[in-house]
Amino acid sequence: MSTVSSLPFIPHAEQSESQLQRATLRFGGLYLLAVFLSSSLLWGLAGTDPVDSAVGKVFLLAMAALLAALLTMLLVRLKALPLPAKAALCFTLSLVGGVLYCGIDHAIYAICVYPAAPVWDMTGIAYNVIYGTSLYFGWSCLFLALSYSFDLRDHERRLALMREEAMAAQMRALRYQLNPHFLFNTLNSMAGLIEEGERDDARDMVFSLSAYLRTTLALDPLQDLLLEEEVALQTGYLTIEQRRFSDRMGVEIDLPEELRKVLVPSLILQPLVENAVKHGACRKAGGVTIAIRARQEAGRLWLLVENDMALADQLPGAASFGIGLRNVGERLARRFPGASGYHYGRTGDGRFRVTLTMPIRTA
Repeated sequence: MSTVSSLPFIPHAEQSESQLQRATLRFGGLYLLAVFLSSSLLWGLAGTDPVDSAVGKVFLLAMAALLAALLTMLLVRLKALPLPAKAALCFTLSLVGGVLYCGIDHAIYAICVYPAAPVWDMTGIAYNVIYGTSLYFGWSCLFLALSYSFDLRDHERRLALMREEAMAAQMRALRYQLNPHFLFNTLNSMAGLIEEGERDDARDMVFSLSAYLRTTLALDPLQDLLLEEEVALQTGYLTIEQRRFSDRMGVEIDLPEELRKVLVPSLILQPLVENAVKHGACRKAGGVTIAIRARQEAGRLWLLVENDMALADQLPGAASFGIGLRNVGERLARRFPGASGYHYGRTGDGRFRVTLTMPIRTA
């Protein structure tokens, strides 16, 4: 699972500003078109021919658009002002814009009636100033709402990125829970083999450990693996542990052919297998069998890890299976929210079983 975007890198602030500019142009065009159509309809109802007045209205709205652009640029520069100050500023600038709008409208009217003298109707001029002020104040409110929506979306995007980064960091922390006792015990076993003169076995153990560590440490904790690859890694781990316990530990793998290419989170079985060794071979005298099984039920993948238990651990509350199992449950819950399962407990035949369920996904 990759968290790297396939889009080219664009700084978030620059990208958001570019999107806001495009949205402002679109909404501004729609706003002017709505004003043009509504004014044509209203003047038509008042007795003015919409076709004859169209040229004048287009010129008037062009001047209004220029004033609105200047108003918008000023609001952008004063973006850091608190909301009450912005509201007062919008009203003041809208009032100034309304006066200028009225002046432009009257100049167009004077040109249209030339050579007759224009009629100065103070009531009409007052209504025109109010209309222009409302026009600009409406646009100011629309632009502020649009700007705040983009700021909110940008803030949510940053929060989502931070949550994703935090989740990725937690996933890595959960993933890199390699049991240090495994390394200590393996190194002690190598030292014991060398002291006993079993240099070939010690060398093979070194090579096995080196290959295992090289493979696991190179894995991306957020990358998925084929189930057959995941099981192969655990088989390599168990091969190293089998050298420690000689003939006392057996391994059973049940991996149906149709599930080999199913994808699973990398090293999801590692803590379970480590616990199986710790609470099985390390604590139980005599033979111990550790089993890894996979099956498909109701369109879901079931993974099971089982191990024999010491008699003392079979008593209720006798053994704690700790943070490793909880980490696996948390990884699954974060990787497949609401679509995964995680259960563990003692079985009736003296064994301990962990069951994981998740959606079936193929490469």
